[in-house]
Amino acid sequence: MSDRSGILEIRPDRGAYNREHVFLAFLGAALMYGGLLYIGNPFPWTGIVGAFCAIFIRWIYVASEAMDVVWTLSSTHLSGPAERSIPLGHITNARTLFSATQVITDTGDKFMLKYLADPKATANTILSARDRRAA
Repeated sequence: MSDRSGILEIRPDRGAYNREHVFLAFLGAALMYGGLLYIGNPFPWTGIVGAFCAIFIRWIYVASEAMDVVWTLSSTHLSGPAERSIPLGHITNARTLFSATQVITDTGDKFMLKYLADPKATANTILSARDRRAA
């Protein structure tokens, strides 16, 4: 997160992106190995290879797009990619999930700010800005 002139830019963190993909690779490998072993496949190790290859390809393919996403928190709105603009007064909650912060609005819309270095601090900052706006 970077702060300039009362506007906070929330950017993805490369380290968080990398850690999450390593976790996904190991989780996928374990699940695929277990699944193939369970159904009696004579080569369950192929699940490990397949999971690592799939996550590695995703890791490379999605990286440039994921690292370009910037959310901006002002005194009135949380703005994001694709011209998303959420008035702070409409935010009901912000919670964390792995390296992401999920923002929930009063209409039930949910927005994910992904691959954050400190998702808990980001959630707290958004909720604090909302509370200051309401006061």
